[in-house]
Amino acid sequence: MQQSKGSVEAVVCIPTFRRPAWLARTLTSLVDQVTDFAFAIVVVDNDAANPAGAVYAREFLATAGRPFLVLTEERQGNCYAINRAFGEAMAAFPDAEFLLMIDDDEMALPGWLGEIVGTAKRESADIVGGPVVREFEVPVSDAVTRHQLFDSIKGPTRAIDQIHGSGNCLIRRRVFAGLASPLFDVRFNFSGGGDMEFFTRCRKAGFRTFWCAEAVIREFVPQERVSARFLMTRSLRTGSINYVIDRIHNASATRVLAKNALSLGAGSLRSMALFLKTRRLLPASHPLLVSLGRTLASLGFLPAPYRASN
Repeated sequence: MQQSKGSVEAVVCIPTFRRPAWLARTLTSLVDQVTDFAFAIVVVDNDAANPAGAVYAREFLATAGRPFLVLTEERQGNCYAINRAFGEAMAAFPDAEFLLMIDDDEMALPGWLGEIVGTAKRESADIVGGPVVREFEVPVSDAVTRHQLFDSIKGPTRAIDQIHGSGNCLIRRRVFAGLASPLFDVRFNFSGGGDMEFFTRCRKAGFRTFWCAEAVIREFVPQERVSARFLMTRSLRTGSINYVIDRIHNASATRVLAKNALSLGAGSLRSMALFLKTRRLLPASHPLLVSLGRTLASLGFLPAPYRASN
Protein backbone atom coordinates (compact mmCIF):
# COMPACT_ATOMS: atom_id res chain seq x y z
CA MET A 1 0.00 0.00 0.00
CA GLN A 2 1.25 3.42 -0.95
CA GLN A 3 -0.25 5.98 1.37
CA SER A 4 -0.19 9.34 3.06
CA LYS A 5 -2.87 8.63 5.64
CA GLY A 6 -3.19 12.02 7.22
CA SER A 7 -3.82 13.94 4.01
CA VAL A 8 -6.43 11.71 2.37
CA GLU A 9 -9.88 13.31 2.37
CA ALA A 10 -11.81 10.86 0.19
CA VAL A 11 -11.50 7.15 -0.61
CA VAL A 12 -12.98 5.58 -3.75
CA CYS A 13 -13.86 1.90 -3.26
CA ILE A 14 -14.18 -0.63 -6.09
CA PRO A 15 -15.48 -4.16 -5.51
CA THR A 16 -14.48 -6.35 -8.45
CA PHE A 17 -15.17 -9.90 -9.62
CA ARG A 18 -13.63 -11.55 -12.70
CA ARG A 19 -13.40 -8.41 -14.84
CA PRO A 20 -9.72 -7.34 -14.81
CA ALA A 21 -9.90 -5.73 -18.26
CA TRP A 22 -12.90 -3.65 -17.24
CA LEU A 23 -11.29 -2.82 -13.91
CA ALA A 24 -8.35 -1.37 -15.83
CA ARG A 25 -10.69 1.12 -17.48
CA THR A 26 -12.24 2.03 -14.12
CA LEU A 27 -8.89 2.59 -12.44
CA THR A 28 -7.56 4.71 -15.30
CA SER A 29 -10.59 6.99 -15.04
CA LEU A 30 -9.97 7.41 -11.31
CA VAL A 31 -6.25 8.17 -11.28
CA ASP A 32 -6.90 10.79 -13.97
CA GLN A 33 -9.31 12.73 -11.73
CA VAL A 34 -8.10 16.27 -10.99
CA THR A 35 -9.03 17.49 -7.50
CA ASP A 36 -7.88 20.05 -4.95
CA PHE A 37 -7.85 17.39 -2.22
CA ALA A 38 -6.01 14.10 -1.77
CA PHE A 39 -7.86 10.86 -2.40
CA ALA A 40 -7.11 7.16 -2.19
CA ILE A 41 -8.33 4.09 -4.05
CA VAL A 42 -9.35 0.77 -2.45
CA VAL A 43 -9.93 -2.34 -4.58
CA VAL A 44 -11.46 -5.55 -3.18
CA ASP A 45 -11.35 -8.62 -5.43
CA ASN A 46 -14.08 -11.14 -4.60
CA ASP A 47 -12.53 -13.98 -6.61
CA ALA A 48 -10.22 -15.58 -4.06
CA ALA A 49 -9.43 -18.56 -6.30
CA ASN A 50 -8.10 -16.41 -9.13
CA PRO A 51 -7.75 -12.77 -8.04
CA ALA A 52 -6.67 -11.43 -11.42
CA GLY A 53 -8.25 -8.08 -10.65
CA ALA A 54 -6.20 -7.68 -7.48
CA VAL A 55 -3.01 -8.60 -9.32
CA TYR A 56 -3.67 -6.03 -12.02
CA ALA A 57 -4.72 -3.33 -9.55
CA ARG A 58 -1.54 -3.69 -7.48
CA GLU A 59 0.68 -3.42 -10.54
CA PHE A 60 -1.22 -0.47 -11.98
CA LEU A 61 -1.64 1.53 -8.79
CA ALA A 62 1.97 1.00 -7.70
CA THR A 63 3.03 3.53 -10.33
CA ALA A 64 -0.09 5.73 -10.40
CA GLY A 65 0.96 8.14 -7.68
CA ARG A 66 -2.19 7.73 -5.57
CA PRO A 67 -2.52 6.20 -2.10
CA PHE A 68 -4.12 2.78 -2.48
CA LEU A 69 -5.05 -0.51 -0.87
CA VAL A 70 -5.76 -3.76 -2.74
CA LEU A 71 -7.34 -6.73 -0.96
CA THR A 72 -8.98 -10.08 -1.66
CA GLU A 73 -12.23 -11.02 0.09
CA GLU A 74 -12.39 -14.80 0.39
CA ARG A 75 -16.09 -15.00 1.24
CA GLN A 76 -18.03 -14.93 -1.99
CA GLY A 77 -20.77 -12.34 -2.15
CA ASN A 78 -21.16 -8.78 -3.32
CA CYS A 79 -22.10 -7.44 0.11
CA TYR A 80 -19.10 -9.11 1.73
CA ALA A 81 -16.83 -7.36 -0.78
CA ILE A 82 -18.48 -3.96 -0.32
CA ASN A 83 -18.42 -4.18 3.47
CA ARG A 84 -14.76 -5.17 3.37
CA ALA A 85 -13.95 -2.27 1.06
CA PHE A 86 -15.61 0.37 3.23
CA GLY A 87 -14.31 -1.11 6.48
CA GLU A 88 -10.71 -1.35 5.30
CA ALA A 89 -10.89 2.12 3.74
CA MET A 90 -11.96 3.71 7.02
CA ALA A 91 -9.29 1.83 8.96
CA ALA A 92 -6.44 2.54 6.53
CA PHE A 93 -7.33 6.21 6.02
CA PRO A 94 -8.68 7.37 9.38
CA ASP A 95 -8.90 11.04 8.41
CA ALA A 96 -10.92 10.42 5.24
CA GLU A 97 -14.34 12.02 5.58
CA PHE A 98 -15.88 10.76 2.35
CA LEU A 99 -16.22 7.15 1.17
CA LEU A 100 -17.27 6.63 -2.44
CA MET A 101 -18.05 3.65 -4.62
CA ILE A 102 -17.83 2.92 -8.31
CA ASP A 103 -18.37 -0.47 -9.96
CA ASP A 104 -15.87 -2.31 -12.12
CA ASP A 105 -18.09 -1.96 -15.20
CA GLU A 106 -18.04 1.83 -14.88
CA MET A 107 -15.72 4.75 -15.48
CA ALA A 108 -15.71 8.18 -13.90
CA LEU A 109 -16.03 11.09 -16.30
CA PRO A 110 -13.64 14.03 -15.87
CA GLY A 111 -14.55 16.14 -12.85
CA TRP A 112 -16.67 13.43 -11.24
CA LEU A 113 -14.83 13.22 -7.94
CA GLY A 114 -14.50 16.96 -7.44
CA GLU A 115 -18.19 17.53 -8.20
CA ILE A 116 -19.60 14.85 -5.91
CA VAL A 117 -17.31 15.73 -2.98
CA GLY A 118 -17.96 19.43 -3.58
CA THR A 119 -21.71 18.86 -3.32
CA ALA A 120 -21.28 16.93 -0.07
CA LYS A 121 -19.22 19.76 1.42
CA ARG A 122 -21.39 22.60 0.16
CA GLU A 123 -24.70 21.04 1.21
CA SER A 124 -23.46 19.21 4.33
CA ALA A 125 -24.91 16.10 2.73
CA ASP A 126 -24.50 12.67 4.29
CA ILE A 127 -25.06 10.83 1.01
CA VAL A 128 -24.69 12.00 -2.58
CA GLY A 129 -25.60 10.16 -5.77
CA GLY A 130 -25.10 11.05 -9.40
CA PRO A 131 -26.16 10.06 -12.93
CA VAL A 132 -25.10 6.78 -14.50
CA VAL A 133 -25.05 7.07 -18.29
CA ARG A 134 -25.24 3.75 -20.11
CA GLU A 135 -23.05 2.93 -23.08
CA PHE A 136 -24.19 -0.21 -24.89
CA GLU A 137 -21.41 -2.34 -26.32
CA VAL A 138 -23.65 -3.59 -29.14
CA PRO A 139 -26.33 -1.78 -31.16
CA VAL A 140 -29.69 -1.94 -29.37
CA SER A 141 -33.25 -1.01 -30.27
CA ASP A 142 -35.23 1.76 -28.65
CA ALA A 143 -37.14 -0.95 -26.79
CA VAL A 144 -33.95 -1.44 -24.78
CA THR A 145 -32.88 2.18 -24.42
CA ARG A 146 -36.36 3.15 -23.20
CA HIS A 147 -36.49 0.38 -20.60
CA GLN A 148 -36.94 1.62 -17.04
CA LEU A 149 -34.03 -0.50 -15.83
CA PHE A 150 -31.75 1.90 -17.69
CA ASP A 151 -33.48 4.97 -16.32
CA SER A 152 -31.91 7.29 -13.76
CA ILE A 153 -32.88 10.16 -11.51
CA LYS A 154 -33.09 13.30 -13.62
CA GLY A 155 -32.99 17.00 -12.98
CA PRO A 156 -30.66 19.50 -11.30
CA THR A 157 -28.54 19.12 -8.20
CA ARG A 158 -30.91 19.07 -5.22
CA ALA A 159 -31.95 17.33 -2.01
CA ILE A 160 -33.78 14.03 -2.57
CA ASP A 161 -35.31 11.38 -0.31
CA GLN A 162 -33.05 8.49 -1.27
CA ILE A 163 -30.76 7.03 -3.90
CA HIS A 164 -31.13 3.35 -4.77
CA GLY A 165 -27.80 2.19 -6.21
CA SER A 166 -24.19 2.20 -5.06
CA GLY A 167 -22.56 2.46 -8.49
CA ASN A 168 -22.13 6.22 -8.17
CA CYS A 169 -22.35 7.27 -4.57
CA LEU A 170 -20.64 9.16 -1.77
CA ILE A 171 -21.23 8.31 1.88
CA ARG A 172 -19.95 10.48 4.69
CA ARG A 173 -18.04 8.63 7.43
CA ARG A 174 -20.60 9.52 10.11
CA VAL A 175 -23.24 7.48 8.25
CA PHE A 176 -21.31 4.27 8.86
CA ALA A 177 -20.89 5.18 12.54
CA GLY A 178 -24.64 5.68 12.84
CA LEU A 179 -25.73 2.32 11.42
CA ALA A 180 -25.51 -1.20 12.78
CA SER A 181 -23.23 -3.77 11.17
CA PRO A 182 -23.14 -5.32 8.69
CA LEU A 183 -23.41 -2.17 6.60
CA PHE A 184 -24.70 -3.96 3.51
CA ASP A 185 -27.01 -6.81 4.53
CA VAL A 186 -25.37 -10.08 3.45
CA ARG A 187 -28.78 -11.61 2.77
CA PHE A 188 -28.54 -9.69 -0.51
CA ASN A 189 -25.13 -11.15 -1.43
CA PHE A 190 -26.32 -13.04 -4.50
CA SER A 191 -29.65 -11.41 -5.34
CA GLY A 192 -28.53 -7.80 -5.52
CA GLY A 193 -30.39 -5.08 -3.68
CA GLY A 194 -28.04 -4.70 -0.74
CA ASP A 195 -27.43 -1.12 -1.79
CA MET A 196 -31.12 -0.29 -1.99
CA GLU A 197 -31.71 -1.77 1.48
CA PHE A 198 -28.73 0.17 2.85
CA PHE A 199 -29.99 3.49 1.49
CA THR A 200 -33.49 2.69 2.76
CA ARG A 201 -32.01 2.35 6.26
CA CYS A 202 -30.15 5.62 5.76
CA ARG A 203 -33.38 7.40 4.85
CA LYS A 204 -35.20 5.97 7.85
CA ALA A 205 -32.30 7.02 10.09
CA GLY A 206 -32.68 10.62 8.90
CA PHE A 207 -29.47 11.03 6.92
CA ARG A 208 -29.49 13.84 4.36
CA THR A 209 -29.25 12.78 0.71
CA PHE A 210 -28.42 14.92 -2.31
CA TRP A 211 -28.39 14.40 -6.04
CA CYS A 212 -25.41 15.86 -7.93
CA ALA A 213 -26.29 16.22 -11.60
CA GLU A 214 -22.69 17.08 -12.52
CA ALA A 215 -21.08 13.94 -11.01
CA VAL A 216 -21.44 11.61 -14.00
CA ILE A 217 -20.41 7.96 -14.28
CA ARG A 218 -20.49 5.92 -17.49
CA GLU A 219 -21.57 2.28 -17.27
CA PHE A 220 -20.71 -0.19 -20.03
CA VAL A 221 -23.50 -2.64 -20.80
CA PRO A 222 -22.40 -5.88 -22.51
CA GLN A 223 -24.42 -7.83 -25.05
CA GLU A 224 -25.67 -10.44 -22.58
CA ARG A 225 -27.38 -7.75 -20.50
CA VAL A 226 -29.58 -6.32 -23.23
CA SER A 227 -31.50 -9.43 -24.27
CA ALA A 228 -35.23 -9.54 -23.64
CA ARG A 229 -34.77 -12.59 -21.42
CA PHE A 230 -32.18 -10.86 -19.23
CA LEU A 231 -34.20 -7.66 -18.87
CA MET A 232 -37.44 -9.46 -18.07
CA THR A 233 -35.68 -11.62 -15.49
CA ARG A 234 -34.12 -8.54 -13.95
CA SER A 235 -37.54 -6.87 -13.73
CA LEU A 236 -38.80 -9.88 -11.78
CA ARG A 237 -35.72 -9.71 -9.55
CA THR A 238 -36.34 -6.02 -8.88
CA GLY A 239 -39.79 -6.91 -7.60
CA SER A 240 -38.45 -9.67 -5.37
CA ILE A 241 -35.86 -7.28 -3.89
CA ASN A 242 -38.55 -4.68 -3.22
CA TYR A 243 -40.62 -7.29 -1.42
CA VAL A 244 -37.73 -8.48 0.77
CA ILE A 245 -36.84 -4.89 1.72
CA ASP A 246 -40.47 -4.19 2.60
CA ARG A 247 -40.55 -7.28 4.83
CA ILE A 248 -37.33 -6.23 6.59
CA HIS A 249 -38.61 -2.73 7.31
CA ASN A 250 -42.29 -3.48 7.95
CA ALA A 251 -43.30 -5.67 10.88
CA SER A 252 -46.75 -6.33 9.42
CA ALA A 253 -46.72 -9.24 6.96
CA THR A 254 -50.40 -8.58 6.25
CA ARG A 255 -49.64 -5.03 5.16
CA VAL A 256 -46.86 -6.17 2.84
CA LEU A 257 -49.06 -8.85 1.28
CA ALA A 258 -51.78 -6.26 0.76
CA LYS A 259 -49.20 -4.10 -0.98
CA ASN A 260 -48.42 -7.07 -3.25
CA ALA A 261 -52.07 -7.32 -4.26
CA LEU A 262 -52.33 -3.60 -4.94
CA SER A 263 -49.06 -3.75 -6.85
CA LEU A 264 -50.42 -6.36 -9.26
CA GLY A 265 -53.31 -4.12 -10.21
CA ALA A 266 -51.22 -0.97 -10.43
CA GLY A 267 -48.47 -2.79 -12.33
CA SER A 268 -50.96 -4.01 -14.92
CA LEU A 269 -52.30 -0.50 -15.44
CA ARG A 270 -48.82 1.01 -15.69
CA SER A 271 -47.75 -1.62 -18.20
CA MET A 272 -50.77 -0.89 -20.37
CA ALA A 273 -50.09 2.84 -20.18
CA LEU A 274 -46.44 2.32 -21.09
CA PHE A 275 -47.37 0.18 -24.07
CA LEU A 276 -49.76 2.86 -25.34
CA LYS A 277 -46.97 5.41 -24.95
CA THR A 278 -44.03 3.43 -26.39
CA ARG A 279 -45.71 0.76 -28.55
CA ARG A 280 -42.93 -1.54 -27.30
CA LEU A 281 -43.70 -4.68 -25.31
CA LEU A 282 -40.31 -5.00 -23.61
CA PRO A 283 -40.26 -1.70 -21.71
CA ALA A 284 -44.01 -1.94 -21.14
CA SER A 285 -43.61 -5.31 -19.41
CA HIS A 286 -41.45 -3.89 -16.61
CA PRO A 287 -44.10 -2.65 -14.12
CA LEU A 288 -46.13 -5.86 -14.36
CA LEU A 289 -43.04 -8.06 -14.01
CA VAL A 290 -41.90 -6.10 -10.96
CA SER A 291 -45.30 -6.78 -9.40
CA LEU A 292 -45.08 -10.47 -10.30
CA GLY A 293 -41.60 -10.58 -8.79
CA ARG A 294 -43.00 -9.34 -5.49
CA THR A 295 -45.60 -12.09 -5.52
CA LEU A 296 -43.07 -14.81 -6.37
CA ALA A 297 -40.79 -13.64 -3.56
CA SER A 298 -43.67 -13.87 -1.09
CA LEU A 299 -43.98 -17.53 -2.14
CA GLY A 300 -40.30 -18.16 -1.49
CA PHE A 301 -38.90 -17.84 -5.01
CA LEU A 302 -35.82 -15.64 -4.66
CA PRO A 303 -33.32 -15.38 -7.55
CA ALA A 304 -29.57 -15.48 -6.92
CA PRO A 305 -28.01 -14.28 -10.21
CA TYR A 306 -24.69 -13.27 -8.64
CA ARG A 307 -23.81 -16.65 -7.15
CA ALA A 308 -20.76 -17.95 -9.05
CA SER A 309 -20.86 -21.56 -10.21
CA ASN A 310 -17.26 -22.15 -9.12
